[in-house]
Amino acid sequence: MKLLNISIISVFLGLFLVSAVFAHGRGDVVGGGRINPGRGYTVAVGNDGTLWAWGDNQHGQLGDGTTTGRTAITQIGTDTNWASVSTGTTHTVAIRTNRTLWAWGYNNSGQLGNGRADGSSRPVRIGGFIRRGGWRYVSAGAAHTMTLRTDGTLWAWGNNDFGQLGDGTVETRNTPVRIGANTNWAAVSAGATHTIALRTDGTLWAWGNNEFGQLGDGTTTDRNTPVRIGTGTDWALVSASWMHTMATRADGTLWAWGSNQFGQFGDATITNRSTPVRIGEDTNWSGVSAGIAHTVAIRANGTLWTWGNNGHGQLGDDTTTNRSSPIQIGTATNWASASVGIAHTVALRTDGTLWVWGNNDFGQLGDGTSDSRNIPIQTGAAIRWAVVSAGGLP
Repeated sequence: MKLLNISIISVFLGLFLVSAVFAHGRGDVVGGGRINPGRGYTVAVGNDGTLWAWGDNQHGQLGDGTTTGRTAITQIGTDTNWASVSTGTTHTVAIRTNRTLWAWGYNNSGQLGNGRADGSSRPVRIGGFIRRGGWRYVSAGAAHTMTLRTDGTLWAWGNNDFGQLGDGTVETRNTPVRIGANTNWAAVSAGATHTIALRTDGTLWAWGNNEFGQLGDGTTTDRNTPVRIGTGTDWALVSASWMHTMATRADGTLWAWGSNQFGQFGDATITNRSTPVRIGEDTNWSGVSAGIAHTVAIRANGTLWTWGNNGHGQLGDDTTTNRSSPIQIGTATNWASASVGIAHTVALRTDGTLWVWGNNDFGQLGDGTSDSRNIPIQTGAAIRWAVVSAGGLP
């Protein structure tokens, strides 16, 4: 559900590596079970600043002014100044090159941030601040939204049943509310009902739902204000999923915590953890993207690795077998970024090509069909892509 760019902590979610013990095998097979493939969709930005979307559109989350689903890649409007995008379950948020913030889709919990309760099938501008620097990063959760401004402040709105906004309450907000007084936030990742963020000093913070230990503070107690996780000051990238969290440190190591039912940690177990556990011994992970029950990562050498639930081919290894250890996908060494949806995966290569795989019931792969794929296939060949984000409702 989150976007990812391996060059930064979250500008749009993450990617990464594992120990030699796991690196060259097929990956441990874990117990059966399939997650509901849900209703997936994808939104992307071209190198020319154009905005594109496809897949499920029952709540207008594609932004094309309709609620009609699309199996083919569809341009949204004619503007050429889109910079970044993040997809939730049924709402989408994006930033333009002028640092203005826009949102569209479902709005039952105020997740659009426009002060209303009705949704929008077209992008609507959220808030102001343009004369004070504007917005620089946004992350959409299941029904809440987290953002950073250029001044390093943190803002939130939408559903807050578990304290996932971090404002010290469990009150839902339909307009942006500032979280704390700090001005040193570097990145933020909104999971389903929890939030993880980094500060510029390399410290890690978490809040919201903690049922499976996904906050990483050693408890299963929900938090409605940011709580520091551990004492480390070298956290580099973070990706919050539905019930688990993945992160990398500055030394290239990979870490996981929360729910591990499908082996989505990649530690060769299905054991839940309430504190960060290191995955393997390698030190060349460059990022990670965590989905509802599977994880996709890229190494510094540009190779692509996946693990976790694979009931719909979302790992891309030409099977539907779950894996609890990272398995390399193909032999390409030019993967740049990836984003994980409910049961589909999208990724970019350094040449700007877009690749997709997994469940395609709602056309979320954008290849003009509803046929699922269990290996990466290229789509949108006529466009060079800059950013892509996979979302959807379980």
